[in-house]
Amino acid sequence: MKIPGPDHPITIAPNPKRVRVTAGGKVVADTTGALTLREASYPPVQYIPRADVDMALLSATDRRTHCPYKGDAGYFTIKTHGKMLDNAIWTYEAPYDAVKEIAGHLAFYPDRVTIEELPA
Repeated sequence: MKIPGPDHPITIAPNPKRVRVTAGGKVVADTTGALTLREASYPPVQYIPRADVDMALLSATDRRTHCPYKGDAGYFTIKTHGKMLDNAIWTYEAPYDAVKEIAGHLAFYPDRVTIEELPA
């Protein structure tokens, strides 16, 4: 486990905007409770509360990865209109303490879905 610091900063803050995620024209998530995670020089990531995601469109996969700063990630595939977007979502079910706010949230690969920030 690595701790975020000056050489690899991580910040998490509530997003004041409404965040909507669509795939294949179908709304997969819609929330005013997103968290924006900023990590080092990576683009910001929107973490959406699981309660605001249409979980009926998702199926868990066997894919697992490890981030030394956040912990072990699990993945979901999205199925909309008969199309499968494999491993398009990741989640940290038991993240490290430094990023514990993202527990119970899902993040989406922006090259596989459309993520919009709208007025709240």
